[in-house]
Amino acid sequence: MAQSKDASASAKTYDAKTLAKKHRISVEDASKIIALHGSDLKAADKAARRIAV
Repeated sequence: MAQSKDASASAKTYDAKTLAKKHRISVEDASKIIALHGSDLKAADKAARRIAV
């Protein structure tokens, strides 16, 4: 049972709308970030903060 929790935790990703809303960026920019960083939430957040106004 613990293995399934670990697997699901590492499989989490943002969808473009969520990332865009969180960082107040465009959905298009969020989509590009997700395409570039995939499931790495930390890297996606960092990239979104760089372009946020």
